[in-house]
Amino acid sequence: MRPAEARPAGRPRDPELDRAILAAAEQQLRGAGYAGMSLESVAAAAGTTVPAVRRRFPGKASLAVAVIDSLRVESMPAESGPPRSRALAVLRNFCANLLRQNSMAVVGTLLAEECRHPELLAAFRHRLAEPRRAVLRRALAEGISSGELPDSADPDVLASMLIGSFYARYIATSDIPDDWAEQTLRQVWPDTPAAHTPVPGPP
Repeated sequence: MRPAEARPAGRPRDPELDRAILAAAEQQLRGAGYAGMSLESVAAAAGTTVPAVRRRFPGKASLAVAVIDSLRVESMPAESGPPRSRALAVLRNFCANLLRQNSMAVVGTLLAEECRHPELLAAFRHRLAEPRRAVLRRALAEGISSGELPDSADPDVLASMLIGSFYARYIATSDIPDDWAEQTLRQVWPDTPAAHTPVPGPP
C-alpha cells in the first residue's frame, strides 16, 4: 500500500499582496496614527479583505510591529575585524535603514504615540535600535581598551553622540550626506593615528 501523500498546506501567499498590506499599514500608521489605523482600512487600501490581512497578521498590534520590522532594509553587520571597522559598519547600517523612504516619518509616529501606545516605540528599540547600539558600544569599548580611543572615553556616551548626530542633522536639514558615517566617526575616532610631535632632546 502506498504511503499517504501529505496534503498541500494551501495556496502559497502572494508576496505582492504582502507588500501591499504592509505599504497600506505604513501609510495609515504615519497618516492616522495607531489609533486611526484599522484592519478594515488597511485591507481596503491594499485592495484585499480583512480575512486576508488576518491570515498574515492576527491583529492591529502585530501589523504595526511588522511595519516596524520593515524599516530594517539591511541586516546587522558581522562582528568581525578591527573595532573601528565594526563601528563604521554599524553606523553605515544604521544610516541605510533610517534613510529608507518614510522610515523617519514612522519613527516620528512611534514617538507621538509613546504616551498612548508605548509598546510600539519599545518594539522599535528592541528590534532595531538596541541591537545596533550594543554592537557599536562593544566596538567602542574595544577601541578604548586597545588605546585607539582615550581611556577617559565612555562607550555609551560616544554611541549616543554618534547615533544622535544622525537625528540632529535630519531634523535640522533632512540632508544626510552619503559619507555621513565616515564623517561622523572620524570626529571621535580618526582613521589614521594622530601624528605625535617629537619632544626635542637637549642641545
